Amino acid sequence: MLHIELKEQIEAAFDATQLASVTLCRDALELSLTNGVELTLRIADPNEYAMNWRWGEAAMGIDTAPVHPTLGTFPNHCHTPDGRTVDDPISEIGMEPWRNVRMLIARLLAQPLLGFDVAVARDLSEALSEEP
Repeated sequence: MLHIELKEQIEAAFDATQLASVTLCRDALELSLTNGVELTLRIADPNEYAMNWRWGEAAMGIDTAPVHPTLGTFPNHCHTPDGRTVDDPISEIGMEPWRNVRMLIARLLAQPLLGFDVAVARDLSEALSEEP
């Protein structure tokens, strides 16, 4: 039921210059943004969600799996293109799902990687793996 409501809200809030498609799946919403972002939303409730996206070769995600207790936004966290896990810069646990989804889509339209530069991340990762 929640995904149906979110689909309707997304289609009402974003126009054809921003949103290429929204597909309702059994347990998720799949979105294609006009800037090339492919976003999958799996939202159980305001406290449990996973929002993952790809832009080209880069993959990122935000979820609430309680596995990173040292982060300031625990339990929600962000997976960066270089494989790090950092504080969630977008969503807030317990907020209405539509608010978190709307904020994420708006940010992805402006900055598909939320400011995390894939080339810099890849160079840093390679440099760290070459250290003795």
